[in-house]
Amino acid sequence: MIRNPSRSVSTLLLALMPLLPTPAFAAEGRQRAAGPDPVVFVHGWNSDGSTWQTMADRFRADGWPAGHIDQWTYNANQSNATTAEQLAGEIERVLHATGATKVDVVTHSMGALSSRHYLKNLGGTSKVDAWVSLAGPNHGTGTARWCGGAACVEMRPGSNFLNDLNSGDETPGAPRYATWGSPCDIVINPATSVALDGAANHTTTCLDHSGLRTDRTVYDQVKAHILQELPG
Repeated sequence: MIRNPSRSVSTLLLALMPLLPTPAFAAEGRQRAAGPDPVVFVHGWNSDGSTWQTMADRFRADGWPAGHIDQWTYNANQSNATTAEQLAGEIERVLHATGATKVDVVTHSMGALSSRHYLKNLGGTSKVDAWVSLAGPNHGTGTARWCGGAACVEMRPGSNFLNDLNSGDETPGAPRYATWGSPCDIVINPATSVALDGAANHTTTCLDHSGLRTDRTVYDQVKAHILQELPG
């Protein structure tokens, strides 16, 4: 005779729990968090997220889920400090959407500056695993004297923005920093502007400013850096 049917049922369910299928929502949560970090692309001046199409397609072809590739677009005429605040919000959105704990940030040209401001001044070092600068004017470029607006002023060598950005540790926190610069990039002047103290700094073959985004060898090296397969 069963004196307490409810207790018997509970005991039976507990015994069977390891054999029961995992609820779909729990499995989905683990799946969303698995795999490579999401990649957030940050374009440069006078550009938008579509400029990353070649590199983004290569990441997708190499196994990155479509939802882990974020070709972000922002107003490239505003201050890089303002863009950094918006980037902070975008990264939070990507983390929430994917279930990841960190992202990888890949930048081109001026995109290096707002993302570095985010890392240094807005707590971004806890949200970013690997950071990449392709043709970044990290110490300024003389060509920025030929354009106007807050973003261009900040790209000029000796600007207050750059002086603050490069004071102290140029590669703060735990993220893995890497830069790529080309000896044939006439947009970044001088070419030595790209390299950062504490980063893995690379010099490409003779590529123009835009070519660093589309070159296959650069892509392979960027992917290896993101996956921690590239020597420093």
